[in-house]
Amino acid sequence: MLEVTPKSWFSWDFIVTDGASPVAEIDVSWWREKGVLTVRGSTYDVYREGLMSGAFLLESNGSILARAEKPSAFRRSFELECGGNFFTLRAESAFRRGFVLIDGDREVGWLSPNGVFTRRATADLPEGIPLPVKVFIIWLVVILWKRESDSAAST
Repeated sequence: MLEVTPKSWFSWDFIVTDGASPVAEIDVSWWREKGVLTVRGSTYDVYREGLMSGAFLLESNGSILARAEKPSAFRRSFELECGGNFFTLRAESAFRRGFVLIDGDREVGWLSPNGVFTRRATADLPEGIPLPVKVFIIWLVVILWKRESDSAAST
């Protein structure tokens, strides 16, 4: 299990731990949907292909390690491809902030906030998925949470 904790009270940057020890940091850009993941000392770029559309990519040294596409602008879900494997990452329900990871027709993982008014979260993702891709999945959910927060703040 991975624990996801904001770096500070108002920050959208996170520290990811596997119990007691940090394994990754998520730095979300304030401009556009991009950022940097630092996973056990290695850095990975995460970004959207286009300015307002296109796939979300996990890149390291010019190589794309994972790609996620939103099948609909109106649904909180992604179609994720990494290393020839395909998953669906989708919201648990229309009214909850938790997400589930689906492989074919079965749930294989999840990410859920630790409470109603917190950005702390816990993720349980399959062992077969490399850690940088797990952190990319967490980043995708963080991006959607940030969108929802920004939208609520602007109304």
